[in-house]
Formats: sequence, structure tokens, C-alpha cells
Amino acid sequence: MRLILPLPRPLLPPPAPSSPSSSAPHTTRPRPATPPPALHPAWVVLLVSLWLATVCNVPLWREVAALPGQGSLRGYGFALAFGAIVTAGNAGLLALLAWRWTLKPAAVLLVLMAAFGAYFMLAYGIAIDASMLTNVVQTDVHEAGDLLSLRMLATVAALAAPPLLWLLRTPVRRLPPLRQAVHNGLLLLAAIAVIVGSLLAVFQDFSSTMRNHTKLRYLINPLNSVYALGNVATKPLRMDQRTLVPVGRDAHLGASYAGQAKPPLLVLVLGETGRSGNFGINGYARDTTPLLSARAKELVSAGNAWSCGTSTAASVPCMFSHLGKSGYEGRSANFESLVDVLHHAGLAVLWLDNQSGCKGVCDRLGDTNTANLKDPALCAHQGECLDRIMLKDLDARIAALPAEQRQRGTVVVMHQLGSHGPAYYKRSAPDAKKFLPECTSTALQECSRQQVVNAYDNSIVEIDRFLDGVIQWLGTQNATAQTAMLYVADHGESLGENNIYLHGLPYSIAPDVQKHVPWITWLSPAMQARVGASTGCLQKDLRERRITHDHYFHSVLGLMDVQTGAYQPEQDMFTPCRDAGAAQAKADGPVAAPRKS
Repeated sequence: MRLILPLPRPLLPPPAPSSPSSSAPHTTRPRPATPPPALHPAWVVLLVSLWLATVCNVPLWREVAALPGQGSLRGYGFALAFGAIVTAGNAGLLALLAWRWTLKPAAVLLVLMAAFGAYFMLAYGIAIDASMLTNVVQTDVHEAGDLLSLRMLATVAALAAPPLLWLLRTPVRRLPPLRQAVHNGLLLLAAIAVIVGSLLAVFQDFSSTMRNHTKLRYLINPLNSVYALGNVATKPLRMDQRTLVPVGRDAHLGASYAGQAKPPLLVLVLGETGRSGNFGINGYARDTTPLLSARAKELVSAGNAWSCGTSTAASVPCMFSHLGKSGYEGRSANFESLVDVLHHAGLAVLWLDNQSGCKGVCDRLGDTNTANLKDPALCAHQGECLDRIMLKDLDARIAALPAEQRQRGTVVVMHQLGSHGPAYYKRSAPDAKKFLPECTSTALQECSRQQVVNAYDNSIVEIDRFLDGVIQWLGTQNATAQTAMLYVADHGESLGENNIYLHGLPYSIAPDVQKHVPWITWLSPAMQARVGASTGCLQKDLRERRITHDHYFHSVLGLMDVQTGAYQPEQDMFTPCRDAGAAQAKADGPVAAPRKS
């Protein structure tokens, strides 16, 4: 029998198998980071909507906080219900776009729209509607550059970066298409239910507030921009933009052209961003118009003139239209303009533009752009020239027009850069800076209000110099023409009153400074005799009589004695004095009376 004993256990564990890396220190591999859980699309919609309704709507809630009755329990209830309405409105919009490939892009777009909208509403006190969006679309590179600032970039980054980074890092749960459609529908219904319930809870206060504080509806961010974008995008469905309705094809020259020794020469200065109250000739405490004031006896300055709109895009086409403000805004198609009617009558017409274009008014005629001319004295800022550049080589430009038309008469339109903001300091020459210190920033809120006003008033001093230059040039033409000048600004401007800057507010809520415009007329003695209206009579008549851009189309036709069915004598600003002159001539005896249109 053989006895087998167990072998003794080793005191140490056997050595590990040798390997090339056995001598390297032992390390523990880090575990991969656990990805964040995928969120249901409804949570993304809700969280983004809350951010939009709160952080991106500071301008709105600032206005709400200033409403009468805020601070009371009822006021808090109204603000809470209003907040729920805004949140639900954003959620309802996103619910329509909460699909696999569209949710994040739509959320990013709304956040960026809200961030930019909040900045401009905070910085300039503006509101956003279709007209404002049209201004944005038509803004050229130079105008857009004037709006850029470090403050804008910092504000937009603060409002947009947190939600955008969160959206970038957060995965969204993918749902089958049918299930996603059901969830989106339920989310939309829930949003509508919240809006209806909140409205019912504070309906009396809400309806009263929206009626008495109209500006609030234009501050609901970014729904205001979305609504404005939809309004602009659907305009072709509401208005036939392919058809151009002819106007004044029956236009012909009146009796004053029969056997004329000298043809009429009219300069229409289309002003930009002119505040009537900041013109010294209109009684402003500062002498911003010394050259025009020295000509006060030969000028007619209408003290009660009002614009058609609060932006160039709205006012310029309106004032050159025969329809008037209400007719232009409610038109179903586009019509030919005053420029076309003058051309139909056989007159020579020249459009000089020192800004961003004629807004469609001169499309059939064409324009000469002077904004990019290289003149070291008048074009100090790259890509921009002072308005006096339009007087350079003017004789040659007119001489290039058809001779047959020039022999009948000539109309020159000069579209100014004027006092276009926010870079007011760029609108005046160094020797025209009469009021200092001036704001040299395009972020106007960084300057004191007085500095902003100084910069703006210096631009009026420059306009004074330009208009005086136009009158001087017309004086050199008196030997060969009967001359006149009509200066009218397209709209006014806010310079910080009630924390509102620039222009473009909806007309119904815009302050008067954005609508009350300068309107200055100069008629040579020969033109006064031709028109049958004296400067003295016009000065008395227009000192307080209200006129608007509705009078512009008809006044120009009356001044140039263009006969057409589109002309309305009652809208001609010269008619009362022309009638008075005719009556006086009749009373004086059998002397040939001035013609009457």
C-alpha cells in the first residue's frame, strides 16, 4: 500500500507570466463617461420656451413692471398669467417643429432671434413689427456695420450661449413618427389650453392693458419677430407684387409751358431722419441752421408737417405715391410713383442717391449712387460721403439728360444720408461740429443723452450747409431756369426720450419726434410768379397748417404744372396761396392772372 502525502502549499503566489510590459506600473483604465440621459422632446420644448419667456424677454417684463397697479396681488397675478401665455405661445410654436431633424435647429433659430431682438429692444427701446423687419432686410453693409458693437456681442452671447450649449450637449429621445405626431399634437393642445385658461383668468386686465399699452404686443420675444417674418413672407399672397399699376399715363404739361422763356428746375431734397424740433429755423433753442435762418425771409418752413411712416422703407414709397398713407398701406398692388408721372409728362428726371437706394421709387428710371465716390474732403468715412457730394459735377449730370426733356423742365431728386443713426458723429464734417462733446459710439446707451443730442445736432448743422449749398447752386442757374427747392425728411428720430432711440416704432405707438418732420421750401422770384403763389403767403399759411406726406405727390405736380387725373388740387400745399393770388389779381383788374392747376 502506497501512502501519498499532499504537497506543501507555497507561501507566496506563483509569479505572473512574464510579458513585455510586466515591468510597467499597474494602472486602472478610466471608465467611459456616462452620457446624459436622452430627454423627451417635450422637455426640450418646455425648457427652451421658459428661457425664451423669461431671460430673453427682459424688455417685456420691464414694461410690465412699469404698468399701473403692479406691485399688488392683482398685478402679480396678471404678470404670472402673462408669463404663462408667453411661455405657452413659444411652446406651441416649437410643438409644431418638434420633429427629429427640426427641433434643435428650430430652437437654435428662435434663441438667436430672441437674443438679437432683446438686445435691440433693450439698447434702443425699439419694438419689432413687419416694418422693422423690412428695414432690417433693406439695410446695407454700412448701416449694419454702424449697429455692431462689443456690447451687442456680449449681450447676445449672454442670452444665447447657455441654451445653445445645453442644446448641443443634450441628446433628445427619438420617437417613432406616429408617436411623435401624437405627442406634438398633445403638446400643442396643452399650450392652447394654458393660453386660454390664463386669458380667462385675467381677461379684463389683459384686454385693457393690450388696448392702452399697444407697445407690449411688439415686445413679446421672439414671437414678435416670427409674426413679422410671417407677415412679410405672406405679403405676395395678400398683394399682387408682379403687376405694376400705371399712374399718370395721361400726364401732360400745363399752360405755363406755352412759350416759356426759361424751363423750371426743381430740386427735391429727400431728407433722412430729420427732427423738425431740432431745426433752428423752426424755433429750436440751438442755432443748428444759421445759414438757413439767414435766408428766413425767402424760405417757407412748415411747422406742422408729418410723415407717412417712421422708417425709410415705409415713408419714401408712401410719399412718392398718389394714394396717401391709408391708401398706400391698404393697396392690393404696387403702383407707379411720382417719378414715373414726371417722366410720363416729358420732364427730365435725375435721381441722386447718397444712401441705400430709392426703395423701388426710381426703379424704372434708375439712379446715380454717390455713396462710394472717392473724395478725400467729403468721403472721410470709408464707403460713406457727406451729402454735399451730390452737388459735385451736378451740372454735368444734368447735361447728360436728354436735351428735349431738359428744354421742358428738370426735376433732380437728392436722397440724403442726412442724420442717419446711430453713427450721428459720421454725418458731419470736423468743422461742422458746433456742439461738443458728441457721442462717437454706435451704442448710444454708452453715451450721455446730451452727447447723443450734440452728435445729432451737428448733423443738422451739416444739413444746413448742404441745403444752403443747393440754394446757392440754384442761384447760378437762374439765368437759364426758373428754380425751386423742396426739402422734406422721410421720418424723425428718437434721441433717448423715455429710453427710446432711433426710429421705426409702429406708427400708432411711435412718439411724435419720429413723425414730426422738417419741410422747407425755397422758390425763386421767377418760380413764385410761375406758380402764382408768393413766399409771403406760404409763410403765413404753412406756419401752423397741418400738412403730411399725403400732400407731397400733388404739391410737386402742382409746382411743376403737370396735368393728370392723378393730381388732386386739394392735396396740393400751394393751392390756398395760388387761389389767393388769383383772387387778388382778379380784384386788381384785367391783368393776366397766374395759371391755376
